[in-house]
Amino acid sequence: MNKPLKEDYIRYRINLARETFEAAKLLAEKGHWISVINRLYYVCFYAISALLFKDGINAHTHSGVKRQFSKYYIVTGKIDRALGKVYATIFDLRHKGDYGDFFDLDEEQTVKFFEPVERLLQEIESLLKK
Repeated sequence: MNKPLKEDYIRYRINLARETFEAAKLLAEKGHWISVINRLYYVCFYAISALLFKDGINAHTHSGVKRQFSKYYIVTGKIDRALGKVYATIFDLRHKGDYGDFFDLDEEQTVKFFEPVERLLQEIESLLKK
């Protein structure tokens, strides 16, 4: 992919992450907690996908994105380990919410993820500028 297209793709993914973060806030106002976790997960997924793409790291599945992110950014200390744990937790909750039966979340279990997800997004945006 040539450079302008690469930059366009990265910008698109980050804009999508930001828009999805706003959607999560709207869903929280209505108390749709499983949908909030889904959207917060996708905030992370879109931003991490942009970062992996920028650095030429391939991942073809959600689990692959998680693995590569951990290997190249969490283990190396480029991104705070605590934020890696938040992503892993949201990854699991999103999966349970989307595919599990009789799984539910409440406000207390969910809203605590807004701040660290936003922080992760900011850290990724910072790395993308380097």
